Amino acid sequence: MREITFHYDPISPYAFLAFERLPQALMGHSVAVRYKPVLFAALLKAHGQLGPAEIPTKRDWTYRQVSWLAHQHGVRLEMPAAHPFNPLALLRLGLACATDDAPGDTSRYVTEQLFHHVWHGGLDATDPARLAELQSRLQDHMAQRDKLWQAPDGDVVKQRLRANTDGAIALGLFGVPAMVVDGRVFWGFDALPMLRAYLEGEAWFDTASWDAAARTPTGVQRR
Repeated sequence: MREITFHYDPISPYAFLAFERLPQALMGHSVAVRYKPVLFAALLKAHGQLGPAEIPTKRDWTYRQVSWLAHQHGVRLEMPAAHPFNPLALLRLGLACATDDAPGDTSRYVTEQLFHHVWHGGLDATDPARLAELQSRLQDHMAQRDKLWQAPDGDVVKQRLRANTDGAIALGLFGVPAMVVDGRVFWGFDALPMLRAYLEGEAWFDTASWDAAARTPTGVQRR
């Protein structure tokens, strides 16, 4: 069975769309998916980038496009009351649910809870009362599974998030969602068809085209 690692931050609407449509993209294939939360802002900082929502005109386009993509693909999406926002509390709540056998992963259920907290309802993702309600729900989920719950603000959880993010940077990941399989990175919601083609054994992936992209000379660099 192949393994796909789905790197995400619930702040990203494209990661949310990819999460919702990933089962459809993987239908018919024997794969295991690991959901790995990372701090998107740290990836941006590592590569000297601004996020889409930090560039005013790009921000407007991003929100229009994700609303259209959700409509086109039949995904429920309501913009949160404010965006961007600080996602640290959500990332830590997710990793508070990680288990000892996969300390950097969240289950699909937990990942879904984080995404729906942001992208369903049009509410404030950082509202303390809402975060407390989410924490209670996740704690109940862990108790029902007889699994250990870690303190979201404790050192264990902070280290899990740091390790995930550092690992993503070491892989060269520059954004979310980033899906990694067999050492190949597929970035973005629009990469799902490409990911599926790879899993289906599309011959193009065995040509020189994949590696040739990294050998294209740089013509000019802005200072």
